[in-house]
Amino acid sequence: MDLYLIVGNPNTRKSSVMRSLTGCFNRSLRDIQPSDGRTPIRLYVRVGALQETRCSADELAAEARRQHAQAVLCGLWPQSHPHEPERWPDAATYLAAFDSLGFRRRAVAVLGQNSAGLRGPKVMAFPLAPRQPLNVTAHAVRQFFGWV
Repeated sequence: MDLYLIVGNPNTRKSSVMRSLTGCFNRSLRDIQPSDGRTPIRLYVRVGALQETRCSADELAAEARRQHAQAVLCGLWPQSHPHEPERWPDAATYLAAFDSLGFRRRAVAVLGQNSAGLRGPKVMAFPLAPRQPLNVTAHAVRQFFGWV
C-alpha cells in the first residue's frame, strides 16, 4: 500500500491541507487522479495527526485494508504525544512502523519549520505553510504528491 504523509506541529494546518486535497472531513475513501494520467488511486484519508487521534500504524493499516484502499493519506506530529510518548511516538517511529508493515512511502510533506529530522528525495518542506494562504500550500503539496 502506498503512503502519503503530512507532518507538522500542531496548528500548521495539516488537517486543512488534507481536507483541501481530498474533500474529506474526517475519515473516508476517495478516488484521486494522478497527474500522469494513470487510473485514479483509491485513497483512504484519515484527517488529523495520528498521535492526536490516538491511532497506531497497525490500526490505520487495518482501517485502510477494510476499505480496500490502494494508498493512505494521514498526518503526524514530528514529536510524540506529550502525555503518552510510548504509545503515540514521534513521526520517525511511525514511519519505521509503516515500513515494517510494507507501506511504500510515496511522499512526505512537512509543514512549518520542524522536519523531525526527516530527509530524503520523497520528503519536501513547506516552511511557509502556517502563514501563507491555504490554497497556495494545498496546490504545492498536490503537485509534490503528483495529483491533479
